[in-house]
Amino acid sequence: MTKSDPVVAENGDVAGIVDSVIRSRRAVRAFRQTPVGRAVVADILSVARCAPSNSNSQPWRVHVLEGEPKRRLSEALIEAHERNELPPSAHFPADLPAECAARQADFGARYYAALGIDRADLPARYRQSGRNLCFFDAPVGLIFTIDSRLTRHSWADYGMFLQNIMIAARARGLDTCPQVSFVRYEPVISQFLGLPATQALVCGMSLGYADVEAEVNDLGMPREAVDDFTVFWR
Repeated sequence: MTKSDPVVAENGDVAGIVDSVIRSRRAVRAFRQTPVGRAVVADILSVARCAPSNSNSQPWRVHVLEGEPKRRLSEALIEAHERNELPPSAHFPADLPAECAARQADFGARYYAALGIDRADLPARYRQSGRNLCFFDAPVGLIFTIDSRLTRHSWADYGMFLQNIMIAARARGLDTCPQVSFVRYEPVISQFLGLPATQALVCGMSLGYADVEAEVNDLGMPREAVDDFTVFWR
């Protein structure tokens, strides 16, 4: 043990604690109305900013919305959603690899079953997708942007920052849902937030306390076994 290991020195089971927090993270889509203090949000972001980034470039920019600003943005987004005029955003390529497509289909089956929505009921599915735009009624909504001139390597840095937010939130008894659905409504969000043309939307995120009674929060999403996605070279 060295001077650079203060957490380990204070708690010999640090790995167990960290593992438990990571394993308990899930995408929550139903929240209680319990407020989240601004100091708590700032504390989470203070931890998350320790994420690694290429040459310490720190490409993340965050907008935290609560109360009236969150309500007004959500209203504008839902109106755009109902007009259905913006082109769909391509979250996946047209030729999605078969193994990814199978996992996506499995998620959809679990998700809509938990909501009691028939997957063939496209209007009901579209209405449910609109729930993203009010941050699933979470008390805090986060919008993340990045300088559009940066490359995919900086986007990888951003992913680590987002993961840090979710883990730091979970460690404080909070839950999150990262949401790429906001990307379709980038023009609405950019105008609302007054973003410069160089800022591109990465995603949104809901933050709050999970409604533990909501079935949609317990989808039990499976994960592939380590040996299925790893090659150990010895």
